[in-house]
Amino acid sequence: MADLNSSNNNKFIKLEGVSKKFKIKGGDFFALKNINLHVNYGDRVGILGRNGAGKTTLIKIIGGVTQPSSGNVVRQMKVSWPLAFQGGFQGSLTGLDNLKFICRIYGVPWKEKIDFVQDFAELGKFFYEPVKTYSAGMRARLAFALSIVIEFDCYLIDEVMVVGDERFRKKCEKELFEKRIDRTFIIASHQPSNLKYCNRFFVLNNGELIEFENFNKAWEFYKTL
Repeated sequence: MADLNSSNNNKFIKLEGVSKKFKIKGGDFFALKNINLHVNYGDRVGILGRNGAGKTTLIKIIGGVTQPSSGNVVRQMKVSWPLAFQGGFQGSLTGLDNLKFICRIYGVPWKEKIDFVQDFAELGKFFYEPVKTYSAGMRARLAFALSIVIEFDCYLIDEVMVVGDERFRKKCEKELFEKRIDRTFIIASHQPSNLKYCNRFFVLNNGELIEFENFNKAWEFYKTL
């Protein structure tokens, strides 16, 4: 156990001077401005931000889905893609084939994961149908199941990518926060209730990331925006 703890102590994510700009009519728009962030293994980071504040962009950059316009991202731990992110789906493939695809990328035996994904995603016979025939809810459930079928050191959670009814959300929370209580989480949300599992608190406003001593101080600042 000592060796495992020592190994985890060397795991971190670091953002250095990260900015992201988009070309818009009339000039450049900076979604993120000179973001600096250091996350250690076991940190549970909560990021509050209004809609359009840049939360999704930040989560995608941390996960490597999107590249920054400037600055560096160092990942010294195994980081998930944003949970329930559907951008990696091959629509012409079945749910099963997408499972095989993901498992092969990460070197995980896919056959032993079939029962878990089928049960968790609740797709029934549609698991063997092309993903392009799925409803939005079915795609989201499959995406979440595929996200947790691979064991990561750090899980990225963006509220706009987690959809489903209250029962399914509770099921997701149990799978993540109870069964993986020792892992690292980075959660971006505009709802304070989504940060109840966090131990570090930030507010993202106008592309700038500010850390606060505790949730109450972050929340008081957030309410002024």
